[in-house]
Amino acid sequence: MEKEKIDKKDHILDVAEKVFAEKGFDGASTRLISGEAGVNMAMLNYYFGSKEGLFLAIFERRIASFQKILLGIGNDEESSSWGKLEKYLDSYVDKVVNNNCFHVMLHREISKTKKTELTDKITNIIMQNVIVFRNILTGGIKNGEFNNTCDIDMIVATVFGTKNYVVNTPHIASLLLGYDVQDMTAQEELLKPRLKAYMKGLLKAYLVN
Repeated sequence: MEKEKIDKKDHILDVAEKVFAEKGFDGASTRLISGEAGVNMAMLNYYFGSKEGLFLAIFERRIASFQKILLGIGNDEESSSWGKLEKYLDSYVDKVVNNNCFHVMLHREISKTKKTELTDKITNIIMQNVIVFRNILTGGIKNGEFNNTCDIDMIVATVFGTKNYVVNTPHIASLLLGYDVQDMTAQEELLKPRLKAYMKGLLKAYLVN
């Protein structure tokens, strides 16, 4: 019975993620999501309480497991700072390129000019991953592995901004790169290796003493 409940919740979250990605938070309704998921409103409200609760549950599901991976990388005392950074970039690219609906949904909400309680909550969740990345950079500067004149804030903007451009403007990115960035085979065979190699080469030239 418990597994059935978990499977049902995951199904609702999968459907809701697609609806939010397509229509945005304001444009989506719990009635539409419950209809698409084939469940009644009472069940949706029982699991998530509200549309905002459902929205945040998607973020928590996608990001919580990823945060554990990133924290493990950041706390790995046996790896060099550059080794940690390489592992971070590998995990980050693998994760963000696979979950297009989620990242479209994420970008739609955090790019709004008007701050709301919801955008603040989302920003706080996302910043946990940014903090791990920043800590790797500052650790490398402190131990002398990285150039102490580097601009950490702009490195963060470069890495996350490159992802946003490729993932959230797929029509432009596809023309630029020469293949469909939304095609799963192209993602695995072309896009991910290219992104990883580019980010590592760029940061190594800029960071490593």
